[in-house]
Amino acid sequence: MHMTRRNFCKLGVAATAAALAPRVPFAATESTSATIPSTQPHEGAMTITLPELPYAQNALEPYISANTLSFHYGKHHQAYVTNLNNLIKDSDLASLPLEDIIRKVAGDTAKAGIFNNAAQVWNHTFYWHSMKPKGGGAPKGALADKITKDFGSFDAFKEAFKNAGATQFGSGWAWLVSDKGTLKVTKTPNADLPLVHGQTALITMDVWEHAYYLDYQNKRPDYISTFLDKLVNWDFAEENLLKAAV
Repeated sequence: MHMTRRNFCKLGVAATAAALAPRVPFAATESTSATIPSTQPHEGAMTITLPELPYAQNALEPYISANTLSFHYGKHHQAYVTNLNNLIKDSDLASLPLEDIIRKVAGDTAKAGIFNNAAQVWNHTFYWHSMKPKGGGAPKGALADKITKDFGSFDAFKEAFKNAGATQFGSGWAWLVSDKGTLKVTKTPNADLPLVHGQTALITMDVWEHAYYLDYQNKRPDYISTFLDKLVNWDFAEENLLKAAV
C-alpha cells in the first residue's frame, strides 16, 4: 500500500481497554516533529496498541525476511507496547497520546524506563513506514532537490547516512531530519529520537542488532546499503519534509 504521511498519522494509539477489538478513527496531532499516530486525549485511560504493519510480513523479502519481521515486530515492538502500558497504568500519563508521553518524561532519569519504551514504540512505527516493497534508489522532486541543496549531492547524503549507521556504537538509529529547515543526517543511541531535539524526522534506519542479525549476521554495512538501495520509502520522507516546511 502507498503510505502517505497523513495516513501514517492515522494508524496508532487506540482507544480504551474496553474498546480494543474494533478499530477507531485517529486524528493527526500538531507537532514540529514527525508524529506517531495518536488519538486526542479523552476521559479515562487510553491503551497504547501495536500499530499494524503497512505491508505483509514477507513483503520486504528477500532484503528483510518474514522471520526477522516476526521477531522484530511481533516480539520486540510488541514488548515495548506491553511494557509502556504497564509502566503508565493508573498514572497521569495514561490519558496522554504517545508523543506527549515522550515529551513529558524526556530527560527525567526517574522515568527513564517510560521514556525508553515510549520512544521505542514511536521509533519502530516510524521505521516500518520508512521502508516499502520496491523502495530504495534515489528520491525525486522536492526532496531530491532539497537533498542536493543541503548535502551537495545525493551520493554525499548516502555516504553521510551510511557512516551514521555504521558508526553508531552499539544499539541505536540513523536518521534523515529537518533541523530548522536544513536537512541533516543524525544518529541516536538506544531509544533517543529527533522528537526531543526539536527536529523533524524524515526517515529512520534501525541499527539495533535485532533489526538485521538474522538476515545479515554481523554485516551491518551490507544491511545499511540494502536499506538505501532496496527499501527506503522516499514517498514517506517527502510527506514528512512537506510537514516540516509548514
